[in-house]
Amino acid sequence: MKRTFQPSKRTRKRQYGFLKRTRTRTGRLILQRRRKKGRWRLVPKNTERKFNRHVPS
Repeated sequence: MKRTFQPSKRTRKRQYGFLKRTRTRTGRLILQRRRKKGRWRLVPKNTERKFNRHVPS
């Protein structure tokens, strides 16, 4: 029998990520509430947008 939680990093980012939250009005309200409360993390773990540094090798 298949379990209920079938994790996918892509789906997680797209549904609950920072960019998704900033694009909708309700998403921005969520971020606003979390900032007001003083949350260290505004979006769930592993949904942050990470950029690679451009360092010459």
